[in-house]
Amino acid sequence: MREPGRNPTIRDVARVAGVSVATASRALGNYGRVSDETRARVQAATEEIGYRPNSVARSMITRRTNTIGVVCADISSPFFAGVVRGVTDEAKKAGFDILLVNTDEDVATEREAIALLMDKRVDGMVVSAADVCEVAHLATAQERGTPVVLIDRISSMLSADVVTVDDVRATELAVSHLLELGHRRIGILAELRIEREADWQTLLGPGLDRDRGELNASAARLLGYLRAHRAAGVPVDPTLVCRTGTYEVDGAVECARQLLSRSDRPSALVTIDNVMTVGGFRAVRELDLDLPGDLSFVGFDNLDWTTLVRPALTLVEQPVHEIGARAAQRLLERIAGDDQEPRRILLPTSFLVRGSTAPAAPAAP
Repeated sequence: MREPGRNPTIRDVARVAGVSVATASRALGNYGRVSDETRARVQAATEEIGYRPNSVARSMITRRTNTIGVVCADISSPFFAGVVRGVTDEAKKAGFDILLVNTDEDVATEREAIALLMDKRVDGMVVSAADVCEVAHLATAQERGTPVVLIDRISSMLSADVVTVDDVRATELAVSHLLELGHRRIGILAELRIEREADWQTLLGPGLDRDRGELNASAARLLGYLRAHRAAGVPVDPTLVCRTGTYEVDGAVECARQLLSRSDRPSALVTIDNVMTVGGFRAVRELDLDLPGDLSFVGFDNLDWTTLVRPALTLVEQPVHEIGARAAQRLLERIAGDDQEPRRILLPTSFLVRGSTAPAAPAAP
């Protein structure tokens, strides 16, 4: 038994198990020769006295901390919460713990978070980059031997594995659905918080062929909206692109309210993430618009509430848990020594047609 007020040590384990300190260390560290009977005795002793190995000391021997850093853009978002759950579930299977930090989509905060995780000597990091064009700090982490796997965002400026969905194609299919229903005035609610992406019209014309890795998720989904119009031969009305500038529900409500209060309001509205979907739907309710009679509505992310409202919302569904799980699997492979070329893993989305979309009303004569 251990003395009251004192944490048990490896010497206590060895004494209770009736072995030397060196043997107890080998048994707990899974190195060297130790019989199964001795290993079981040492394990029983650790449980009897409540001994917990010193992770710092162990890491000095193994050069591993068995921890993964997760840099999350917004943990309050159901999307990122689901992704983190996927990472955690896979990491736990492999005996790894998670250190989670939140950046609020701020690059400066992200740099501090990466520095913190490096100080904690995590074995690798799963990161949702705040800006795909400002990733020098992630490259530095890689150069120092810490593998990085990106989620949700692709960066052409970082040679790293990435697990996400094809944002461009997902939104292109959603908008094509509305165009096939006869809608010609389709609004889109997008945050476009990065200032250089505020001038989104640079995506028109030759910009429609921009590489996905140069764009943040919101701009990539707007690109899909523009490509769908081009494929259908329908001109884009720039006034129907509603930029919130912030990743907040209140900003999305205000932006959608202005768009839908117009005398020439769009006949359909598309949102590009779960925050924009909540804001857009709230504006629809405030203005007492009927779905799909007054407006067809297509959301993004299959959250529980989208099937509880009437009508249930047509939307794009992402494989949220799988994104996190696949990212963790890839990172664990890197930690184990995989040095193959970085992989871009694009998981399929689903388009769920429900009651919030309908054919466009005939044009007035």
